[in-house]
Amino acid sequence: MKQVLILGAGAVARPAVGYLLEKADLEVIVADQNPAKAEILVAGHPNGRAAALDAGDAPTLEKTIAAADIVVSLLPWTLHPVVARLCLAHSKHLVTASYVKEDMQAMDREVRDKGLIFLNEVGVDPGLDHMSAMQIIDAVRAEGGKVDSFFSYCGGLPSRESNNNPLGYKFSWSPEGAMMAATNDGRYMEHGKVYEVPGSDLFKHYWLKSVPGAGVFEAYVNRDALPYLEIYGIEDASGIYRGTLRNIGYCGTWDFIKQLGLLNRKMKFDFDEVTPREVMANIVRCPETEVRAGVAAFLNIPEHALTLKKLEWLGLLSDRKLPIGTASVFDMFAYTLKSRLVYDEGETDLLVMHHEFEAVYPGLPRRRIQSTLIERGDPGGDSSMSRTVGYPVGIAASLIADGKIAQTGVLRPVSPEIYTPVLAECGRLGIRFSERRSDLGADELSYWGD
Repeated sequence: MKQVLILGAGAVARPAVGYLLEKADLEVIVADQNPAKAEILVAGHPNGRAAALDAGDAPTLEKTIAAADIVVSLLPWTLHPVVARLCLAHSKHLVTASYVKEDMQAMDREVRDKGLIFLNEVGVDPGLDHMSAMQIIDAVRAEGGKVDSFFSYCGGLPSRESNNNPLGYKFSWSPEGAMMAATNDGRYMEHGKVYEVPGSDLFKHYWLKSVPGAGVFEAYVNRDALPYLEIYGIEDASGIYRGTLRNIGYCGTWDFIKQLGLLNRKMKFDFDEVTPREVMANIVRCPETEVRAGVAAFLNIPEHALTLKKLEWLGLLSDRKLPIGTASVFDMFAYTLKSRLVYDEGETDLLVMHHEFEAVYPGLPRRRIQSTLIERGDPGGDSSMSRTVGYPVGIAASLIADGKIAQTGVLRPVSPEIYTPVLAECGRLGIRFSERRSDLGADELSYWGD
């Protein structure tokens, strides 16, 4: 019986654990620094076992990895290189849902030399976005055509009935990740022209995007899309874009948040002594008693502006002390987001993924292909985010255990050998894309903002 070790019992682990526990030939070990969380996931299943493990305890981490056959890391992405090096040293396969960073890619030759599989980017975004895209790209090729443009959008949001705060967003994961991503540069190409978006302008450069069956959202660029021309094998395409979807008003609010310096890690205060109102007054250099007017003047907006009402709702203009001791402005803001933008029991999330392709075929009109996934969380059950990350991860680990992936090395799920069975099994579990095709007129140019 092969042993699958799952590192981390966090928000997306339950579907992965549940899926793998149903495989009669697998033993599933769930390891977490909080063993009670792991016990809940294993739920007494005869094929499962919970273990206490602090990822910072190097000897215990190494011993635990050495005993497994396949390691699934659901730890923060910063820990993946540590886990990967231990998997390499002990000849263990590895699965993650995180982006392939340079230090992971640098292990490719050694991983291949040992006949191992380090399968990354097999969650939802990245993950299902790659797999669903490549399924269509390969289908277009098989039909004798080629993809000339590919725009992809994805967003994890509160469902309509649970969208009950003025920021239109809730965190099912650590807000620090979103806060750091808010400073990322972006790059994409449209009609052959490359657009560079500096991190300082990230939330100024957005458009409105209508997604069939889901609604209208704001879309802003998600990092650098151009490397995916090569990853997807569409090097001669004239357009490629990867975007993040958020509810209306999100980008303007976060642009003001950045202007206020709420992502500042260097400016620190003793929060046993000062309040958020005093911190905000310090940032905009105004008397504490005039902080509302001071913030409005700093941002050059009226005092009745919606942004000020959002900051007030978050508690950033309050006199309530925060139990975080000496901390940075970044930490203060992260604590505020964790406190206010959370899912209450019974509330549900929404996962929207939408692809738009333009394909050209010899002697035929240009064709638009749209592929959309809309997943809603279950009240009191798994979130859409946990299902769309956890199931692909679990399916990938199962495929490796069954010897159904012949490739070796540091991989993404962009080959039919991987994406075909993963998408098929996801479909069986209820995670399905809908597809629409239409011909474009000879003189009709695509406009991706609608």
